[in-house]
Amino acid sequence: MKADHKQVTKYLNMAKGQLEGILKMVEEDRYCIDISNQLLATTALIKKANKAVLSAHLQSCVRETLNEEGAQKIDEIMTVLNKLS
Repeated sequence: MKADHKQVTKYLNMAKGQLEGILKMVEEDRYCIDISNQLLATTALIKKANKAVLSAHLQSCVRETLNEEGAQKIDEIMTVLNKLS
């Protein structure tokens, strides 16, 4: 992986901590909207991590292979991006 490991790890560890907190909220039967807001915040962190990974992929793997395997790499990215929506 060409992405900044420190940055991606930071986002994922934050999301992990938030998920643990959300599980506790569910166990405590907390207010649904509060849980939903925390889920949205966690989703945003995971999206940031994914964006960093995809951006690094574009800047390295795709750039390096654009003349040779560019179409295949672009298809890979499009497949992932389609899963995001």
